[in-house]
Formats: sequence, structure tokens, C-alpha cells
Amino acid sequence: MEDITIKELKERIDKGEKLNVIDVRESFEFDEFNIGGKLIPLATLPEAMAELGHLKDKELIVHCKSGGRSATAKAYLSQNGFTKVRNLLGGITAWKAEIGA
Repeated sequence: MEDITIKELKERIDKGEKLNVIDVRESFEFDEFNIGGKLIPLATLPEAMAELGHLKDKELIVHCKSGGRSATAKAYLSQNGFTKVRNLLGGITAWKAEIGA
């Protein structure tokens, strides 16, 4: 599935859409700044698969600091049967540059 831009995600958040956002950064990064997603650090993603199972056919937006870890998460989720995974382009770094902290 096509990745998502900062602008599109921000517009959807502002509209109050119920989104499935997963932050794959580390907890200290999440505590520093987050956009409200569920924290599942990349290293713990395999352990979290059972709790995410109900989202296999739902849109799932993954993000990290710059897009690298979330690209890995997107590939992993896709290989495990998740059909609508989207990576936030540029991650939190781009979010802060475009939207602000």
C-alpha cells in the first residue's frame, strides 16, 4: 500500500478519524515527542503480533524518527499478512519540520 504524507496524516487526525498508528521508536523517543500512536518499539514488534492480529485487514500507519525503522516494520507486517500498512514519510523529523513540535 502507498505510504502516507505528513500532510495527509495531520488532516486526518484533525478531522478526528480513528486511525491505527504505531510508533516503532524507543520509549525515550516517544516520551520526548509523539503524535498519539501506540508505542511498539521495532525490536518488540514480533512479540506484539498477537495483539495486532485484529488489524490485519485495516489500515495501519507506522512511523519512527525518519522512516527507516518504520519501513522495516512495514515490510515485517506485510510479510505477516497485514494488507494495508503505510509508512509515514519522513517520520517525526519531517513532522516537526512541517507541523511543529
